[in-house]
Amino acid sequence: MRMHNADETCGVARAALVLGDWWNVLVLREVARGHVRFDALAAEIGLSRKVLTERLGGLVAQGVLRRALYQRRPVRYEYLLTDAGTALLPVLVAMQDWGDRWALGDGTLTATADADGAEHARVHALPGTRLPDGLELPATVGTAPGAEDTDLPRAEFPHADLPVVSPRAPATVLFAYPGTGVEWGPIPGAAGCTLENRLFRDAWPDFRRAGVDVRGVSTQLPYEQQEFARAERLPYPLLSDAAHRLAAALRLPVFRGAGRLRHKRLILVVDAERTVRHTLFPVTDLPYAVEESLRLATALRNPVARDDRG
Repeated sequence: MRMHNADETCGVARAALVLGDWWNVLVLREVARGHVRFDALAAEIGLSRKVLTERLGGLVAQGVLRRALYQRRPVRYEYLLTDAGTALLPVLVAMQDWGDRWALGDGTLTATADADGAEHARVHALPGTRLPDGLELPATVGTAPGAEDTDLPRAEFPHADLPVVSPRAPATVLFAYPGTGVEWGPIPGAAGCTLENRLFRDAWPDFRRAGVDVRGVSTQLPYEQQEFARAERLPYPLLSDAAHRLAAALRLPVFRGAGRLRHKRLILVVDAERTVRHTLFPVTDLPYAVEESLRLATALRNPVARDDRG
């Protein structure tokens, strides 16, 4: 594609060479979701093999994707994000936020969701979805009693990349929240992050006895999370999705608040195979949500237990 001379030094125009193509955007969306092999991409996007081959070749040539051999006979490749491709994830998440708010919604700025909205439908379609292989996020934790028995970073190494789902627990409760220490003003559903963390902290002994791990995630930076975790003496890790890798992988709903894209509050119950089994969204009753997530995760850990509430 040729650009007008006036666009040769324009970053927007250069980015449009990659993101200005409908199929390129969808290919990147699916690779971010963990669909990295040709047949999986073709099935998810519904694209002809010829067109998909062209788009993948173009994205590799532009340095956004790289090919990684996973089978020699016959030769087969996976298509993985490069550093340049990973840097596009906040752009994709911002596009999703714009589409959810302005194209699929009425323009209202909110940290929650209507039961008949697109975000609600997308989150409640997540059960059965497997998180991408190797998905880790920067994590930090306070120095609370009980933290020493988990796979959390030690005090001398307060920041480390951790898997989004615990590799040691049969079930993980992953709760996303907008952010702590932020004045939200009139944004519905944004307030309550500190209370939510305190409720999970207080219920931690019950989760621990049930063999269930807990992990919180927000788009705040690790040092912001570390200060909060230490002040509140949290026994579970807080994961930083500042690069929007988790949001892009699961197409999680976000909103723009206090100058940053933020997760809307939701809870995922994930099994040991990194498969989402239950979702709670929107989360409006915080004590109930914590109790319910424990119940669902405990039943997941012990599948013979009867789930009377569906």
